[in-house]
Amino acid sequence: MLALAPRFGDPDALFAALVAAHEGLGEAASRQLDAQLVLLLANHIGDDAVVLEAVALAREGLAVKEVSP
Repeated sequence: MLALAPRFGDPDALFAALVAAHEGLGEAASRQLDAQLVLLLANHIGDDAVVLEAVALAREGLAVKEVSP
């Protein structure tokens, strides 16, 4: 089961570090960084069900609007 309660010691510092990791990167490199980070953390979790639950919750949190051609 996915843990949803906040568990970070310093969430503001963590957020700042994540933002700083993207500084100076173009869009493609920034997206690659995000993908690599997700895969590293998913591997660390090591539980397919938990990772898939997180993917579903993250997707639900997006306000996705389809653009008509």
